[in-house]
Amino acid sequence: MEPQPLALKVLNIFSAVLLALATWLVFFYAPMELVMGQVQRIFYFHVANAWVGMLGFMVAAVAGIAYLRTHDLMWDIIEQAAVEISLVFFITTIVTGSIWAYPAWGTWWTWDPRLTTAAILEMIYIAYLMLRQGIEDPDRRARFGAVYTLIGGLSVPITFLSIRLFRTIHPALIGTASAASQGGFDMTPRMLHTFLFGLLTFSVIFVTLLWHRIRLGRLAGKVEQMKLEVMQ
Repeated sequence: MEPQPLALKVLNIFSAVLLALATWLVFFYAPMELVMGQVQRIFYFHVANAWVGMLGFMVAAVAGIAYLRTHDLMWDIIEQAAVEISLVFFITTIVTGSIWAYPAWGTWWTWDPRLTTAAILEMIYIAYLMLRQGIEDPDRRARFGAVYTLIGGLSVPITFLSIRLFRTIHPALIGTASAASQGGFDMTPRMLHTFLFGLLTFSVIFVTLLWHRIRLGRLAGKVEQMKLEVMQ
């Protein structure tokens, strides 16, 4: 296996430092929310995971467009890497949301528009990975993945806008919620600082993981190409 580039090694350390600082901000800098208490602190991780999850799905859609234009399999590797990483972050989003929901709403899960669309979004991309496995030809698999991520990417803005279009109890942090919505809260300056730093931290972590996964994808592609050459 190729040694890690120096820039990636630096990024590994930088990501770890940012995560440690973000955790400190969450537990020692941000004030305790008066209504929900300590459980509200999971909100910083919950939203940061959701942000990175949606970001990765959009990166996959852009990579899909790039593949259709260039037919370069490198874009397919980036696309798959972004989806795999975002699935993990989005599952974490749903889990942390459930932990937050129980003391806030009195239930682990409710078929709220945001939660429903998030669950559908997760299943769309799980299906993407499963369906890819049934296509052996690299070019056909890449074309399928590119088209799928373009269509599947439509679910990302739908999930984001769900709390702005429908009646919901889920808070809207960016912009305004639906007029019939019940959720929402204001952030103090320290809460806002912690929130924004968390978004930055998880964005850097996403880039770091994406770089690692792309390197693995390139190696897997070389192995697959060697197998095809042997079979021929």
